[in-house]
Amino acid sequence: MKGKLVRVALSVLSVLFFALMPAAPVLAQDASSKPIAMHAAHRALMPAVSVRPQDASPKPIVMHAANHDISPPLSQMAANAPPRPSGGQRIRPEHETPPIPGAGAAAGPDLALQQQTLPLVGTINGLNFAGISADGVAPPDTNGSVGDSVTNQYVQIVNEEYEVFNKTTGAVILGPTQVDVIWSGFSGACAASNGGDVNVLFDKAAARWVVAQLSNSFTSYCIAVSTSDDATGSYARYEFDFSPNIPDYPKLAVWPDAYYGTTNTFQNGSTFIGAMPCAYDRASMLTGGAANAICFQQNSSVASLLPSDLDGSTPPPAGEPNFFVELASTSSLGLFKFHADFSVPANSTFTGPTTIPVTTFSEACGGFGTCVPQVDTTQQLDSLGDRLMFRLAYRNFGDHEALVVNHSVTAGSSTGVRWYEIRSPNGTPTIFQQGTFAPDSEYRWMGSVAMDKSGDMAVGYSVSSSSMHPAIRFSGRVPSDPAGTLESEASIIEGGGSQNGGLNRWGDYSGMSIDPGDDCTFFYTTEYIPTDGSFNWATQIASFKFASCGSTAPDFSLSASPSSQTVVQGNSTSYTVTVSPINGYSNTVTFSASGLPTGASATFNPTSSGSPNYPPSTMTVTTSSSTPGGTYTLTITGTDGTITHTTSVTLVVVAADFSISATPGATSVRSGSAATFTATLSPINTFSGNVNMTVSGCPASSTCTFSPNPVTVTSPKSSTSALTVSTGRKTPAATYSIKITGTSGSLTHSVTVSLRVTGKR
Repeated sequence: MKGKLVRVALSVLSVLFFALMPAAPVLAQDASSKPIAMHAAHRALMPAVSVRPQDASPKPIVMHAANHDISPPLSQMAANAPPRPSGGQRIRPEHETPPIPGAGAAAGPDLALQQQTLPLVGTINGLNFAGISADGVAPPDTNGSVGDSVTNQYVQIVNEEYEVFNKTTGAVILGPTQVDVIWSGFSGACAASNGGDVNVLFDKAAARWVVAQLSNSFTSYCIAVSTSDDATGSYARYEFDFSPNIPDYPKLAVWPDAYYGTTNTFQNGSTFIGAMPCAYDRASMLTGGAANAICFQQNSSVASLLPSDLDGSTPPPAGEPNFFVELASTSSLGLFKFHADFSVPANSTFTGPTTIPVTTFSEACGGFGTCVPQVDTTQQLDSLGDRLMFRLAYRNFGDHEALVVNHSVTAGSSTGVRWYEIRSPNGTPTIFQQGTFAPDSEYRWMGSVAMDKSGDMAVGYSVSSSSMHPAIRFSGRVPSDPAGTLESEASIIEGGGSQNGGLNRWGDYSGMSIDPGDDCTFFYTTEYIPTDGSFNWATQIASFKFASCGSTAPDFSLSASPSSQTVVQGNSTSYTVTVSPINGYSNTVTFSASGLPTGASATFNPTSSGSPNYPPSTMTVTTSSSTPGGTYTLTITGTDGTITHTTSVTLVVVAADFSISATPGATSVRSGSAATFTATLSPINTFSGNVNMTVSGCPASSTCTFSPNPVTVTSPKSSTSALTVSTGRKTPAATYSIKITGTSGSLTHSVTVSLRVTGKR
């Protein structure tokens, strides 16, 4: 309820803010077929009149960039930028769109729910390193993209900050720096551009970086295109003015003829009037010249569209339109086609939707709702289950075209990731395969999905439950896996805390991208919480590839299961380590482990695995009584000469302990008589041992004795000891607080009872 109140309050404030803004003139839509030209001086974009039904295809709206220029190098601007302001916390508002048809209906069984359990996802894991951390804005809207092998860069972006890493080592090249540094010295609203809803993409065909976000006014969309493949260099900068409306939840994609984007339009910042797909003049923006956008305002039945973003080195067939997809209902997707003509804008078209039936689903958390639990707090998180998740990834395999996308759905008593592979988008689009991944009762949501050049698919997402902190995990599949299935998930990082303080926002999306250098390596990034708190999120970036992608040389992959084990201090736990040969590999792999906590050791049985059968090895991790409690990432390494592969598992160490309670909590007795309290000792995490009992606060002229003492506790049963307080005739009449303490080694726990002594008769 608290999260809803926060969201409602923000919505009201947003409405009031934009309602008080001066209204800009709005042009009525011409009845002719001519496009409407909007100039910066007018600051007007969309007709205020209602839009015709989408099947009548509203006329294109032509928008000229309000401002554009070429920036100095980002490295120079960042060096001269003032420090990021300290303090202050801001929740970035998100606007709710109308529910899709079928939303709110009684949930039936999800017939796409994966029932089969496959082996651990067969990937070769690469980097796993920290990204940008808390900057005072929530949610971070984390995403990233990976560049070519010339400058060797990975760029991560969150609301208000931007960082460039070496994609091979994870070393920081630039940042983190404020995103609005990219627009330093720029004219117009984008000079103060940290409005959020950030995207970063790598235009693979042109080897350019594309960065976009809203201005602080929320009414301008700011796009910057690098002038080279160096993300720290200069940028061609553009402002597209949507005022007086808010182009909420913008998403951007790369296509050969344009940068395609979409927004949810809120008229004057308050009333949703429909999605607005736009095409931005890529050819002009690559040269830094004046650029236009061609847009089609939809009616309110169309919301949260995603444009298709090109992966791979093979472009779509010449002249093929860009594809936009939405959740059309709880049993269908809607596919639209956008053809942009920047020479004759009036010839541009946006057609659809083509209805694509899917297995019926129920939106996670009821759509625009909050239901994801966390351990140690009643604060729940939102799922944004009312929309598709960034990106809609496109790939041309030559013999077929494919789109992959995902969203969050109800899965039994929790939530899961529903994913789709759509084929023949420009012909008769069909669902080639689909599945809901929810292998247990934990909540999975906020995913991002992509495919590599071999047709392997990977999906990253967040995971949480009432017994765990939010974590980052991923799964995937290879074409030989059964249709509609993902392999068992692997962990990127297990969170160390839960988000609290009334903050329910999470996401609002994450980012899975493909390295264009090999077209095999996936990079995934999203957020987690390192310790309990609010506005203290952190992000993680991980890379991995499927062992068979693009390879013909003999090799092997390494996997381990389960992904996480919990062990009590002083005890042992085990994992199964598996070697999978690739391309006729037949050598022997030797195992080792690192990342073990103090006082813990790891052994392998057998210590190596070889042909012909490659038997699995059991890694046994043994802790000591002094091993600190906590969550640890263990790296398992398999080595064969110069070939080395690793996989990671999580070890959670907990302390064996006991609790103490006493009954009654209070009683009374006359002086000269005795009272008895029962102390109950309950084991925690398989505690067993002797507990010595002591007491303090015993009344004057009385004796306090335990029976038995010490108390032997054997898990899982509780044990008791009777404390008898024998008062004397001279014991003063008063109320006494008596502290009962149990001690076992370094463990000490106490409970206090109350004894009221009254005078003699």
